[in-house]
Amino acid sequence: MRRFVLGLAACALAGCVKMPVPAPSPSATAADPFVQTFRALKPAVVLFTMKIPSDDKRHKGRFDDAYGSGVVIASGAWGSQILTVQHVIDSASHLRATLDDRRSVPAHVIAADEKSDVALVGISVPNRPIAHLGTSAGIEPGTPIGVAGYPIPDEFDDEHLGIRTSVFAGRLSSIRHDSLELDVPVIPGESGGPVFDAMSGSVIGLAESRFDDEKAIGFGVPIEDAEAFLKHRVHPPS
Repeated sequence: MRRFVLGLAACALAGCVKMPVPAPSPSATAADPFVQTFRALKPAVVLFTMKIPSDDKRHKGRFDDAYGSGVVIASGAWGSQILTVQHVIDSASHLRATLDDRRSVPAHVIAADEKSDVALVGISVPNRPIAHLGTSAGIEPGTPIGVAGYPIPDEFDDEHLGIRTSVFAGRLSSIRHDSLELDVPVIPGESGGPVFDAMSGSVIGLAESRFDDEKAIGFGVPIEDAEAFLKHRVHPPS
């Protein structure tokens, strides 16, 4: 602190002129490829809210609030279909989808597969923006990725911070058997959200889980597993 004060005094005696610190240029953020990629994907990311049977033995027969994320992969005049992970919607009732424009609408499970941990959910809202499904094949560890979703939405809402899509930037750590290892955690509420290539925006997986003992490591379902499940299920059939 003393060195700093002496420096100011010397500058004053020498007649130094204080130069204003320029504000960050808005164009710098606008030109960031990751920002642009997330901006394009964001309208397709969905929040699921639901009721699930309580796992507390003292509350047998009661239901708890639960939540998760998903991504719109097909849409038209008939409505929209949302890809997520199966464990998010397992035993769910009163399932609803909150869209990027804050609309909350009823949702229903079209199909689910516990083994691959993938599910397809339908809503009646037509002509929604959709995400492009890419591939995890050939992607090297170290590739920049993003994870989008709705982390702990009830906590944000309780603190009057609003419900908003969040994005986390990181890298693909490893490609394991039927799993993508990520160097970003999968926070409760984000499960089912898209894991996407940071440059192209293509969805390469679905956020799935994390270790209980090491929460900084996240895992995702490879999009190839989801595409195998989706065959003949997406409207219109491919």
